[in-house]
Amino acid sequence: MTDFNNYLSPGRRGHLIGIGGVSMSSLADVLRGMGIIISGSDMNNNKNARALSDSGIPVAIGHRAENITEDIEFVVRTAAVHDDNPEIVRAHELGIPVFERTQAWGAISRDYSNALCISGTHGKTTTTSMCTHILMAADKDPTVMIGGTLPLLNAGHRVGHGNTIIMEACEYYNSFLSFHPTVAVILNVEADHLDFFKDLKDVQRSFREFALRTPEDGCVVANLDDANTMEAIKDVPRTVMTFGLTDKADVYAENVEFLGANSHFDIMFNGKLFTDVTLHVPGLHNVKNALAAAAAAICLGVRPNAVKYGLAGFNGAGRRFEFKGKFNGADVYDDYAHHPGELKALLDTVEELNYKRSILVFQPHTYTRTAALFDDFVEQLKRPDVVLLAEIFAAREQNTIGISSAALAEKVEGAEFFPTFPELEEELKRRARPGDIILTVGAGDVYKIGENIAEK
Repeated sequence: MTDFNNYLSPGRRGHLIGIGGVSMSSLADVLRGMGIIISGSDMNNNKNARALSDSGIPVAIGHRAENITEDIEFVVRTAAVHDDNPEIVRAHELGIPVFERTQAWGAISRDYSNALCISGTHGKTTTTSMCTHILMAADKDPTVMIGGTLPLLNAGHRVGHGNTIIMEACEYYNSFLSFHPTVAVILNVEADHLDFFKDLKDVQRSFREFALRTPEDGCVVANLDDANTMEAIKDVPRTVMTFGLTDKADVYAENVEFLGANSHFDIMFNGKLFTDVTLHVPGLHNVKNALAAAAAAICLGVRPNAVKYGLAGFNGAGRRFEFKGKFNGADVYDDYAHHPGELKALLDTVEELNYKRSILVFQPHTYTRTAALFDDFVEQLKRPDVVLLAEIFAAREQNTIGISSAALAEKVEGAEFFPTFPELEEELKRRARPGDIILTVGAGDVYKIGENIAEK
């Protein structure tokens, strides 16, 4: 098979199908930064597509065969673009090689002497963002690819000129097995994406393969507190640096204090003080994310002060406990949590903040995840004071299971299901009062509800 690395040189021409997506728009900018001439297409003229177009990259709205011209040397597509797409068909007719997005990112990662790839069932975007802050504080001038927006970058990516790349590494469809990490971070391993993986053991096998993608002189950063992670990397013949909340880990926290939405703690490395940290994002789960980022930085030889000041400058990533404004005296926050483990971490954090009431507006993400983890979702949905459920966000799926958010509402006392956003918003307006925290939660478009009601 043709190697994508053959096309990573100035003057080559490439076309990206689905260029408006977060990862694809980032890829477009990175490839352009390497001197490659880029065009693309997308079904939606979203803000990413418009930004690329404004910056000089030709973006066609709609997928048509004529978008693939004979001077194009390679095509990159997302998993959502199938073989019957007219642009894919035309590329095959012209003999133009077609690559998956992950193959492109994987090839790019191979060109960096330091490739930091952050994986895990949850926490990837936040930890990748923390790593970005640290390595920029260390003047590493990194190239960055994040699955969300980082205020520091005003984007989800950065084209750097150093020898370091930082990448969020997703396990879905084994995407991260195309990457070439020198430092592989595994935050946690849980049963998820069960429309692709058979079961938890299958997920663990994938993460083990990811760890083995590191070279023999590379490093695997692993969560000692997570039994599934440690089982996945058991006897992996690589240097393993563990992080966690106990002194059994190589990198751990001591003297943890929570001060409202902030925390202060000491980062210990091999039993000695590495640095103290003030973190401006709430929750014990973010302390763990910070420890993972610190451990990765240590693997890369970053000095303590860069870790200290890098983490101090981090104020959150987009859609990760993001403050949207106020409504009727209540604080409105949005969060991407779409797995029971993520929901638990979010609600644990909220309980520490001492609001009078918590109002959760939850939109489950995909039918398969909702069905497979139904009981776990029910357990977490019992915790907030008020639960309002939107219909399941389908994403890539068809509802062949016959499941609805209404089924969750039936299992949670007091929970209410609303088939449309306008109905849900009206109920939310009726319920909200001063001293409440309103949470719009899910990986779909539920954030629109908070944006609609929030008083800017």
